[in-house]
Amino acid sequence: MSHVAYELGTQPACWERAAELAPARRAVLPQPGERTALVGCGTSYYMAQAAAVLREQAGQGETDAFPASEFPRHRRYDRVVALTRSGTTTEVLDLLAALRDAGVPTTAVIGDPATPVTALADELVVLDFADEQSVVQTRFATTALTLLRAHVGLHRAAAVADARTALAEPLPPESAGRNQFTFLGRGWSTGLAHEAALKMREASLSWAESYPAMEYRHGPVSISGPGTLTWSLDEAPEGLAEQVRRTGGHWVAGRLDPLAELVRVHRLALAVAADRGLDPDAPRHLTRSVILSTGEEAVR
Repeated sequence: MSHVAYELGTQPACWERAAELAPARRAVLPQPGERTALVGCGTSYYMAQAAAVLREQAGQGETDAFPASEFPRHRRYDRVVALTRSGTTTEVLDLLAALRDAGVPTTAVIGDPATPVTALADELVVLDFADEQSVVQTRFATTALTLLRAHVGLHRAAAVADARTALAEPLPPESAGRNQFTFLGRGWSTGLAHEAALKMREASLSWAESYPAMEYRHGPVSISGPGTLTWSLDEAPEGLAEQVRRTGGHWVAGRLDPLAELVRVHRLALAVAADRGLDPDAPRHLTRSVILSTGEEAVR
């Protein structure tokens, strides 16, 4: 069994632990009314997008999400939360150092506490039980989001049950044989759709895209046709499923909690990788953390 296959299968237990941990870490996470920014890179950025929408939906205050490399340093926030599995990503460390110098309170949600991020963030939430050996993130990302979801009172025990269902039931018929994948979300699940597409690209080298569901009608649906799959991780807009089917494309309707639907996509990515003879623990051109040299930072 690959590392990533094992780790994605442990997600329900990790979510339960994160939900239990959230009350004990309440004081170091954004407080109601604080103007907050959530940052990350790659997968962690997409989790930040989802968490930002959830926090605003819960009435907790204005919340933005940014890739760490694109954080607008001229803006003022009451707290910045960095999601970083490795604790070594160059962009995150650079940003935390700058925020420390500017006196902005920061919290880092991390998987590995023995990393440089611990010296730069004011506060830490350690999810070492969800850390991973794999390059491709699964359980750390969804566990971090569960922590933040629980913190704003929107975690549901049903999400854990749905995740177990997502691990146990067969994948949607004919899904693994497609040559192009599109994932759709609404509200907070739009970030999950972006993450779903990233998982398909990383693990299986698939052509994969993602959109807010209503935006799919504004041009991207033109790529739908025989051989494609469009998967809605959340409730789909009225008539969209029929529109996709008329193109000859395959439609998958999300039935579970959107985070559990992402678990189903994790499994699909592994299935497609296996069909193509790929090793999901050794994705092409990727490393577990992006650590840039001084010269590379200057180019960037």
